[in-house]
Amino acid sequence: MPFHRYARDEPVPTSGWSRRWPDRALDRAPVWASVDLRDGNQALADPMDTRRKKRMFDLLVATGFKDIEIGYPAASADDFDFVRELVGKDGIPDDVTVTVFTPARPELIERTFEAIRGAERAVVHLCHATACLWREVVFGMTPGEVLRMAVDGARQLVRLAERQPGTDIRFEYSPETFNLTEPELALEIANRVAEIVDATPGRPLVLNLPTTVETHSPHVFADQVEWMDRNLDRRDAIILSVHPHNDRGTAVASAELAMLAGADRVEGTLLGNGERTGNVCLVTLALNLFSSGVDPQLELSDIDAVREVVEDCNRLPVHPRHPYAGDLVYTAFSGTHQDAIAKGLAALADRAVSEGRNVGELPWRVPYLPIDPKDVGRDYRAIIRVNSQSGKGGIAYVLKSGWGVDLPAEMRRDFAGVVQDAADTLGRELEPAEIWQLLKETYASDTSAALPAGADADEVVAELAPAHGVEFTHVQVTGTAATAGEPTACFVALAAGGRTYWGLGLAATAADAAHRSARSALRRAGIHEGER
Repeated sequence: MPFHRYARDEPVPTSGWSRRWPDRALDRAPVWASVDLRDGNQALADPMDTRRKKRMFDLLVATGFKDIEIGYPAASADDFDFVRELVGKDGIPDDVTVTVFTPARPELIERTFEAIRGAERAVVHLCHATACLWREVVFGMTPGEVLRMAVDGARQLVRLAERQPGTDIRFEYSPETFNLTEPELALEIANRVAEIVDATPGRPLVLNLPTTVETHSPHVFADQVEWMDRNLDRRDAIILSVHPHNDRGTAVASAELAMLAGADRVEGTLLGNGERTGNVCLVTLALNLFSSGVDPQLELSDIDAVREVVEDCNRLPVHPRHPYAGDLVYTAFSGTHQDAIAKGLAALADRAVSEGRNVGELPWRVPYLPIDPKDVGRDYRAIIRVNSQSGKGGIAYVLKSGWGVDLPAEMRRDFAGVVQDAADTLGRELEPAEIWQLLKETYASDTSAALPAGADADEVVAELAPAHGVEFTHVQVTGTAATAGEPTACFVALAAGGRTYWGLGLAATAADAAHRSARSALRRAGIHEGER
């Protein structure tokens, strides 16, 4: 492969400084800024109609976003009309600030201000590319001309804002392709824009630094962000924002390192939709904080409801392995993983009982599960799913969680072979109900009538042994869940002919369950009534 074509110069900050961000820790959530309705929408093959836009906006508000970019009103009549509808119908909550996006072209800036006419408050987001490749190939401009574009655009923002005194208009500026721009040039442009809009601590400028096309490792972006953070003229008058894209698959890492490097705000989308490989996934970023014990400041306790709205609005499926939100991210098929998870859940339950506390109050410590699925609205039913790769621990967990039946440790290996044979034959995973049915068909063949009242389980089994010249080596009586159909289960092991045969009995009483389990074991051993 022609790897030599992709050697890249890193736009590193001026020498003579040392990074500090590696020694910091993420201990708070950033200002979350959603661009689902702008950057996300413009990346869709079928852009959102008004219904889908409104549904997405309502989801963002319900999730807790206070900073929402609602469109690019100069791009299309649909975007313009949606902004007008939100503004005109008083559809923006008092605690939410909306942003509208515009390139640095005079006629588009004018159109953008028309869209927010009458709004109580809004942010106008000015954006244009600054990197060398874009300057030379796309625009044919010098660095000085790019600086002039930013200056002229910022001055127009100020003039037009002054003409709408009834609206609290603030500003955001993005040097698009920041991550590929010479740091000194990006700093010069940012300082000039901050000066023109007269950014103050009371009326800060959002300075948004995008990795428009992700081309370097996340640590390079973190260095760029920290260098800007430490060299901006009006740092206390600037909300330093980042907008990572995912071309290298490291947008989340870029965002996290940028936050360590001084970023106050992160722009992205729910579940990562966006141009090419997408924007940073804000759900992943927020739940990464959550999984580290940091309040994410977003309401994600019903992840499936969030995903359903996003899939409907974007008309794109969420991958089953997408972090936190995918169908399979809390599911184990591997036997070793299943065994560890089952033991971890059991240990947590035991601790809860011993401390007299609810499991949800305890620190989460379960192998292979970074968070408790219940904290994001999932249940435990899909944690362990069974196919030919599964092991005895996972199969036992499915039966215990679904039917309250706790397989004896010695029996688990025997039944695992039965399940794996069935999965191989069918060529697919087995549903929990199929596993339960297979257990009954294999081990619970006897449905004898009830014994006289007062019978004892151990005595029943003990009486059957000499009658058939065999030895029962194990009797385990346990309760079941209501779904098992009978309240009591009994497992019996029968030693005969150098082998062990297991039997299961399900009945209303322990004695009846023991009787049925022993007779089932006898049948599995090929020993019938009257035989010795």
